This record gives sequence, C-alpha cells and structure tokens, in this order.
Amino acid sequence: MRVNLREIAAAAEFDAAKALLDAAGDLGDYVPCHNEVLVATYIAPEKVGSIIRPDAHLAEDRYQGKCALVLKTGPKTTIDVKPGDWVVFRNSDAIELFIRDRRKVNEGISARLVEDTYIRMIVTDPSLIY
Repeated sequence: MRVNLREIAAAAEFDAAKALLDAAGDLGDYVPCHNEVLVATYIAPEKVGSIIRPDAHLAEDRYQGKCALVLKTGPKTTIDVKPGDWVVFRNSDAIELFIRDRRKVNEGISARLVEDTYIRMIVTDPSLIY
C-alpha cells in the first residue's frame, strides 16, 4: 500500500493528530490484542521555516520516527495511555504496518504495534522529539 506522506506532512503543520486520525479513518476493524498498543507514526510538517522537505526526508520520519499517536489499546494494557496521547518508544521495538479505512478510498497511514512495556514516555508535543 502506498502512504501519501506529503499530504499528511502538509496537514501536520496545523494539527498533526487530526491529520493522522483523518488519514486512518474508521478504526473499527482493528483490535489490538493483550498489551499491544496501535500507534500512528508521527510525520513532521513538510515545511521547516521556508524550506520544503523532500520526499526522501519525509520517508525518514516513517523509518526512524520515535514518536507516535496512540490510536487504540489492547484490553490488558498496563500503562495509562489512551487514544490521542503522543508516546515515545524505540522504533525497533515495534512492528510496522499500514492501516486504512476499508469503507472509503484512501491511502492509509504508517502505523506500528508496540507492547505497552516498550513505551518510554508520554509527551504533549511530538515535534519536541527527534
């Protein structure tokens, strides 16, 4: 599946959480098991000052991103995270996957499944982590 990082990055300039939630669509088809947490990978805004980041640089957010938006939690999650929280984890501790809303045509988002024990902290602003 193709993920349109450029559109997500453009929308992230105003509200990164809304951009990811809109791109994900209805999450009713996804149910994390046990203590797994489904998170959407943070894609930084496409503009840094007056510079527009190239596509390859946007893709690096997908590969190396350490911050993500919590979308859903499993029934046995032991830490106090809820949908809408920004969390930090080591990206190699998570499984990358792509999710989309099957009820509408969209390109979906880059997401990860991470065990709650691998979440290191909760942050208020994902742009603080790099």
